[in-house]
Amino acid sequence: MPFVGRAGQCGGSAHFPRRPVVANVLRYGAKPDGSTDAAPAINRAVAAVGERGGGTVIVPPGTYRIDDVIRIGHSNVVLRGAGSDRTKLVATKNLAELIGPYGSRYGGDKSSWSWAGGLIWLCPQARYESLTAAIRARAWPFEGWTGNRRDEWTSLATVRPARRGDRSVTVDDASRLRRGQLVLLRLADDAGHTLLEHMAGGGPGAEAYYWDDKTKLNSYVPYEWPVRVESVRGDRVCLERPLPLDVRPEWDPRLTTHVEALTGSGVEGLTLEAVETPQSPHLLDKGYNGVTFQCAYDCWADDITVRHVDNGFGLVAASACTLRRTRVAGRGSHHPYFCREGAHDNLVEDFVIEQRTVPAPAGTQLHGINVEGLSSYNVWSRGVMEMGTFDTHRGMPFANVRTEITVNNNGRHGGDASAGPLYGARFTHWNVTVTNERAGLVRIDGIAPYSATVGISTVREFDQTDVPDFTGPLNSVIEAYGSPGSVRPRNLYEAQRELGS
Repeated sequence: MPFVGRAGQCGGSAHFPRRPVVANVLRYGAKPDGSTDAAPAINRAVAAVGERGGGTVIVPPGTYRIDDVIRIGHSNVVLRGAGSDRTKLVATKNLAELIGPYGSRYGGDKSSWSWAGGLIWLCPQARYESLTAAIRARAWPFEGWTGNRRDEWTSLATVRPARRGDRSVTVDDASRLRRGQLVLLRLADDAGHTLLEHMAGGGPGAEAYYWDDKTKLNSYVPYEWPVRVESVRGDRVCLERPLPLDVRPEWDPRLTTHVEALTGSGVEGLTLEAVETPQSPHLLDKGYNGVTFQCAYDCWADDITVRHVDNGFGLVAASACTLRRTRVAGRGSHHPYFCREGAHDNLVEDFVIEQRTVPAPAGTQLHGINVEGLSSYNVWSRGVMEMGTFDTHRGMPFANVRTEITVNNNGRHGGDASAGPLYGARFTHWNVTVTNERAGLVRIDGIAPYSATVGISTVREFDQTDVPDFTGPLNSVIEAYGSPGSVRPRNLYEAQRELGS
């Protein structure tokens, strides 16, 4: 099992920062009666507070029409409503209308708004501008930490060999590193794909797997892991989280720069409701999307409901963020939660996916709590899923945990074959109640390498049934089968957080 006790904002803090209130959107011209477009006023207030160094922007009780994206692009800015039952933003347009069509960088006729962007979008201002400029120019961008072409980084230090779980590393030259600095650990794969094999747990199965034709998967490496430097003593660098993987010379391990990150920002206490339209056919979403964090670190959402959205809450190249007391409601979503492009160490807790209010149109798809694209050490905890599934969407995510969740397991996973395996190593499902007896993507001992399935309901296969990507023994375990609720501790993440503190 992976150690995830440090997942989430500020290492999984139970409390979010309370920044002083410095602006009220009413004073910038927003009307709480839904009569006029409040997006310009809200965005002016948020930008003004951000340019002054941060603080809280209040959105008083009421209904606010928004005809544009709400953008949080400065660090240490909080957009706070009066509660998800008292402050409502009603979005009238989708991202395709507001920004333009967004094709896939892998070709085809898919809409990337099916897995990207939000009508509330927390993303560093410069990164947001570069992304949207590329989309308007139809130069479909890479969405991660190192720029549209993935080359906006500079090496800070070469890292010497280390082991997964180490909290400190030795570097060749620490002169460009300092306490509190946010850096990327960058690991590049070699010609033999030994890094991908390591993510899959190693051994005969991973070594026999054919990696070369997995073009989408190979586009996801180098693996990039954001982390803060806790201390620098000579050539020893202490990190705030333990290493997610081994560090080996053949992977050219480096600490590097990245695009400027959004840090310390959040959105709280409101509902975002899109105008109700029928759900689009699969992969043709228009972008009635909820709240998305991109190139964000130590950020959060708290007491947020999204309704009638194509995609609910997104973590795109986002790390160490917490989504707490979030809810997806209304006519049904493609991805209620999506986690992709190398998103790591995030925490989603006390979440709800409500039963859809209208039948699913023909040709649509429902996933659930999604993770893909080499994303690792993310946690979904204390959730109620009235529909959906544990959507592991190929792209070989690894070492993710889902714990203390009740699910009506009626969704399906997606994923292109060129994205490689469904699972890397050390996935853990712990204390999961399945209300409809479906095994798919919850019982994973027969498909996920080096995985743990502990304390899940008795289930059976039907509908979408997967076969292992790897040959030979999977080295997986299943325990307390048929006994959800009896396993101790009830919540694996919370137990690990106590140990880690």
